[in-house]
Amino acid sequence: MANHKSALKKARQSEAARLRNMFHKSRAKSAVKEVRTHLSENDPEKAKETLKHTVSILQKTASKGVIHKKKAARKISRLARAVNQAAARASS
Repeated sequence: MANHKSALKKARQSEAARLRNMFHKSRAKSAVKEVRTHLSENDPEKAKETLKHTVSILQKTASKGVIHKKKAARKISRLARAVNQAAARASS
């Protein structure tokens, strides 16, 4: 455990940041899971609606530095592609 006053403060700050990051990361994972659930249930309309919300969450998470910007872009791209393919299959 830290002994100096500044080290104690940094430990408190790090713990607060860890909890904040954990919240944002969990929120992003849940949003992605929700889109994937709609895709597995063959419901492309609901998937398309939740994708908009998920994109926003992933971009916010990346802008806060919790996940890398390119990781967010990769997840958004893959989800969008999956939703578009599901929509194309449903319309065919």
